[in-house]
Amino acid sequence: MDTTPPVAKAAPNIPEFAVSELAGAIRRTLEDRFGRVRVRGEITELKRYPSGHIYLSLKDESAKLESVIWKTSVPRLAIKPENGVEVIATGKIGTYADRSKYQLVIDRLEYAGEGALLARIEKLRLRLLEEGLFDPARKRALPVLPRVIGVVTSERGAVIQDIRTTILRRFPRRLILWPVPVQGNGAAEQIAAAIRGLGALPPDGPVPRPDVIIVARGGGSLEDLMAFNEEVVVRAAAESPVPLISAVGHETDTTLIDFASDRRAPTPTAAAEMAIPARADLLADLSQTGARLLQAGQSLLDRARRRLMMAERGLPDLPGILGAMRQRLEDRGERLAVALPGLIERKRGALARIAPRLPHPREGMAARRAALGLLDARRSAALHRAVARAQAAPALARFSATPVAALVREKRARLDGLVARLEGVSYQAVLARGFALVSDAEGAPLTNAAAVPAGGRLVVTFADGTVGATADGAKPKRKAEPKQGALL
Repeated sequence: MDTTPPVAKAAPNIPEFAVSELAGAIRRTLEDRFGRVRVRGEITELKRYPSGHIYLSLKDESAKLESVIWKTSVPRLAIKPENGVEVIATGKIGTYADRSKYQLVIDRLEYAGEGALLARIEKLRLRLLEEGLFDPARKRALPVLPRVIGVVTSERGAVIQDIRTTILRRFPRRLILWPVPVQGNGAAEQIAAAIRGLGALPPDGPVPRPDVIIVARGGGSLEDLMAFNEEVVVRAAAESPVPLISAVGHETDTTLIDFASDRRAPTPTAAAEMAIPARADLLADLSQTGARLLQAGQSLLDRARRRLMMAERGLPDLPGILGAMRQRLEDRGERLAVALPGLIERKRGALARIAPRLPHPREGMAARRAALGLLDARRSAALHRAVARAQAAPALARFSATPVAALVREKRARLDGLVARLEGVSYQAVLARGFALVSDAEGAPLTNAAAVPAGGRLVVTFADGTVGATADGAKPKRKAEPKQGALL
């Protein structure tokens, strides 16, 4: 039995940590070492959760950093995070102990230089161009003299003052200002809401819908003008039911709303001049147009007067013609008054000469009465003779009518048969079966095609009527093909 006492093990010199202690130490080390940092990278794997938090990753050519934006920091962001956009994120390094990972807690985002901004704008421009939002056919003409002008801009600043001063100077009109922020977080959404709100106003409501809308802003850097490059603003401008003028920045600045608007103005002042004409110019145009109309009317009257004078020279002397016709009418009236009694006297003399030769009516009546008596006597004599003949033939009175009726029926049956045979050979029955009778213009029937001259008038008789026709000429018959073995 081994009675050697056991040798005590040496205690390790590595400190022992609990998991939570080690996680806390790592978190404190990272926070103390880095604090607040600015990280440049491309946004990827962006996800928005119903809680309002945004999770994303920043990557470059060789690494990826997971990041988070808490919902309390989202409203304060200067830009809207999107996948594929290169940004500079500002925040602090933190850890997530439950999954043993570190992450960047972002509280500020900005684009990584103008190159990233321009690339994002160009990408959006090409996508909207493919959808047809920038099609020139969508552009509408501005009203000549709008009653109400809507302005979407900031209520503070020189832009609204320039627009108001220009309109008062050119032609005073009613202005409706929809104040919005023109840069910063949420500016794009408010600008789009203002455009849609002005377009949704009723035309005859207490606040009437404007006839033209001006979206304006003063100059600034590319980052300052980014609100007018957002998709929500561009779509609102393209969908506006009211013609829209964009006046964003200076003359050299170009934003995406310029492509979707109906007209682009280099400055807000130019937009006001574009929206409303100058009263002096309108009065000058009106005066010039009135003078041209007056001159045209005078020329038209002069030409009509000359045509009337030329026509007057060609007309006859109407007063002279009227006097001659009046004199002729009076002469005819005098002659008519003398001729009518003379005509009556001549007719009376002719009647007096003819009257002695005319028989007296009593003589005519006596002659007619004598002829009527003679005819009555002849009728009575004929009646007496017929009665005498009837009384002198007793055998005929005893004769039976039955043989006569039978003979009549036999003859009628024979006659009906002959009628049927006659109708069978009648050409009317042939026509009723679908045939037609062709005759020339004199009614002579035509029995062969050779007898019909080309262009001759024909009468085609059908069962229910006749139809006129014109012949085209007879076509020669085709010769029959010889049989095999026949001589050609």
